[in-house]
Amino acid sequence: MKNKVMIATLVTLLVVGVGVYLFALAVMPESEIESETDVTKVEETDNMKQMVNDYSVGTLVAHNASITSHELIVTETEDAETQLVYALPDDEFFVSIAPYIENTHPCAIHSLTGCQGELVTEDFHVHIEDTDGNVILSDDIQSLPNGFIDLWVPRDRHFTITISHDGKTAEGEFSSFEGDNTCITTIQL
Repeated sequence: MKNKVMIATLVTLLVVGVGVYLFALAVMPESEIESETDVTKVEETDNMKQMVNDYSVGTLVAHNASITSHELIVTETEDAETQLVYALPDDEFFVSIAPYIENTHPCAIHSLTGCQGELVTEDFHVHIEDTDGNVILSDDIQSLPNGFIDLWVPRDRHFTITISHDGKTAEGEFSSFEGDNTCITTIQL
């Protein structure tokens, strides 16, 4: 009996430790993540929005594609020897939002190839206003196969977002300044 309790305790500690480690990586500032990879900087491309969408829906495939407040970082192979880094538009900010009912995950920097939301290909009404009351978006949008709603909003503003789905509504806030999160998983319907 003591062995079973000890094993259960060790397993619990291991699971909690892994969870804390993964959470720390998700919220760690980009500048603190060290890498031994070769980085190729690519200037902003004319088709940036399409490229981001293609990684989100799986049309473009990479080992990892993540998006910060100012860069799309693509690691094409598992060995991660080379990363392609694309500059994002100067006037637009990318944010991906996964509204949820029961299941979510902590996230700060959105992984276009790894993050998975609960509500896949569901219809939502999304309304976004800035602090001056300007309506940025008010439209019906379907979440992507990864359960996220990808949005491009003006940079350097604070926003209020209202999301409605199947008679449930939730409100949240986010901003689009340098260093802000590109992954929002905290809006519970």
